[in-house]
Amino acid sequence: MIKENQKYLNRLQILLDLSLVVVAMAVSYWGRFVILDGSRSLSGEQMQRVVLWTVVLYGVLYSRMGLYQPKRRESLFKECREILQSNILGLACLMVAFFFFKLVDFSRGQLMIFFVTNVVLMILERSCVRVVLRGFRSQGFNLRHCLVIGANEISDDFLNRVEKNKHWGYRIEGILDNWIVPAKEYRGYPVLGRIDDLVDVLLKRYFDLVIIALTSEDAEDLGYILAQCEKAGVKSNVIPYYYKYVPTQPYMDDLDGLPVIDTRRVPLDNWFKNALKRAFDIVFASVAILITSPVMLFSVLMIKLTSPGPVIFYQERVGLNRKKFMMYKFRSMRVQTDEEERVQWTTKDDPRKTKWGAFMRKTSIDELPQFFNVLKGDMSVVGPRPERPFFVEKFREEIPRYMIKHQVRPGITGWAQVNGLRGDTSIEERINYDLYYIENWTFLFDLQIIFMTVFKGLVNKNAY
Repeated sequence: MIKENQKYLNRLQILLDLSLVVVAMAVSYWGRFVILDGSRSLSGEQMQRVVLWTVVLYGVLYSRMGLYQPKRRESLFKECREILQSNILGLACLMVAFFFFKLVDFSRGQLMIFFVTNVVLMILERSCVRVVLRGFRSQGFNLRHCLVIGANEISDDFLNRVEKNKHWGYRIEGILDNWIVPAKEYRGYPVLGRIDDLVDVLLKRYFDLVIIALTSEDAEDLGYILAQCEKAGVKSNVIPYYYKYVPTQPYMDDLDGLPVIDTRRVPLDNWFKNALKRAFDIVFASVAILITSPVMLFSVLMIKLTSPGPVIFYQERVGLNRKKFMMYKFRSMRVQTDEEERVQWTTKDDPRKTKWGAFMRKTSIDELPQFFNVLKGDMSVVGPRPERPFFVEKFREEIPRYMIKHQVRPGITGWAQVNGLRGDTSIEERINYDLYYIENWTFLFDLQIIFMTVFKGLVNKNAY
């Protein structure tokens, strides 16, 4: 039943999405040539062709970008990001197509109105669909009926998340486990028997999904369970007993038919993606240096007038592949000894800061010289913030997975920083954000972080 519901829901979703493309195109035409009184327009026949090809293009893009995969376990924020990415890619394709086919009468203004309208309408539509579906699930419709195999710490973790996220629509119908029989219940859910009873349980009752949560002691039963689920035609999901040690999106490699799990998926290991990011860094840093040069020259003057000492502050940091480099900043503190610089952490109301230095730190002006680090290749525009060797050695022993951040180039700004984790804030939280960025990198994700930095990350209450 759940598969049939999903199939019909996908068809309805496609129809709604492509209808909105047509509506957005109509709004863009009306807005550009009626409200704004544009002087040129495509003929009716040309416009019909543009709408038809746009619908086909966006249908393919939405499908390829995963917008018709089940979304019950995804956040609205992630879905909105997928919508924005798909529409940016669609906009780029349209611009190339209009240039190639010389459709000069389709104005850039109309294209931008279409882009904004389509994104807004689609986000509103997807939000409404979520509200409606959650309403149905709260009334007992469109639920996913689940059998959980295993009564242990792993299954407890799964059950906790299901209970916390009611909107997933998971209904736990029973538990199978070898160690708790003859108990009748486990955490309020009925115990249907031992793992050996799986065949009878699957014959007597229908389940949409079997969740397999075995410990290492019971792992030998996995082959039997999977075989019986396939024989009964029931979908199964396995929560590996080593789930705490692998990322949520592990990369699977194939060694002559032997599947191998890469415990850390790093998209930037791909040479093309890495080259794309590096090319963007060079262009962006060059433009940024040109645009901010008046601010940097003024800062040089203010540093000289307000505090004796050098203008540029050099500090050793740990970067890509744990290699050390000298990071540049405008000096915002009084001149210190090497020992003070090496081991002291900047705090709120730090007495070492100069008056102009405090302002530069608050507005991130002191970070501008790092664009030269980007040109040198020591840093990227976006990435985990680099740390001093003393603290790297300290945190590598205290914080699990801390050293993973050195698998990519450090950045001037990052996912942790635009989420408020700057200055004297939790290192553990920062690492969680850094790892999410490393494992989920896309070019559009970088653009999103840069956009957020400009509008909410330059001035920050935690930037000491």
